[in-house]
Amino acid sequence: MTSSDPAASTSPLQPPAAPSQSQPPSAPHTPTEDAVAIFTGVLLISVGVAFFTSAGLLTGGTAGLAFLAHYATGIGFGKLFFVINLPFYWLALRKLGRAFTVKTFIAVLLLSAMTELQSQLLQFAQLQPLYAAIAGGTITGTGFLVLFRHRCSLGGVGIAALYLQDRYGWRAGKVQMAVDCCIVLLALFTVEPLRVLWSIAGAVALNLVLAMNHRPGRYMGT
Repeated sequence: MTSSDPAASTSPLQPPAAPSQSQPPSAPHTPTEDAVAIFTGVLLISVGVAFFTSAGLLTGGTAGLAFLAHYATGIGFGKLFFVINLPFYWLALRKLGRAFTVKTFIAVLLLSAMTELQSQLLQFAQLQPLYAAIAGGTITGTGFLVLFRHRCSLGGVGIAALYLQDRYGWRAGKVQMAVDCCIVLLALFTVEPLRVLWSIAGAVALNLVLAMNHRPGRYMGT
């Protein structure tokens, strides 16, 4: 994707403003491109989740809530993640449109299935927690970025963050970072403090990827 004029006002949920004469028009993504991007983004995020779970870490958003419930109950992360996201589809359908909601539902369902199968596909013999936090956060943030570029999210806080960016111009990365850190802090009641500290490092790494690369008006691609 190419950078747009900084003065232009663009949202990931709306078509970009009319390009100037010096800029070529931005073509919308095709259904095939959306499908490949959703699979790519979810695959990256599932790898990030594998880093977190193998090191006993958490993350923010509804995924963080699913991690907490998983550690407390032993129920599979994928099942919990899918159920926790169900209430947020109403907001997505009402505020962000049917196409966004359908793509988000597919992404959540795909991630739930991938994480349920993850232990059979990917295992770590040794994983240092701080490395797991930074690498997992960076990989997960990149996956979210791919989804956001194609008007898709993984539900929950991602839906709210994209809505607030579209409605008020608040950066999705900063909104998600604030909420994520609050959710990770709740883990102090169930997880040892040092692992919570590593988890916060992972949340910061994840959201820095979004804050630096997902700004309104920066990109022309829809």
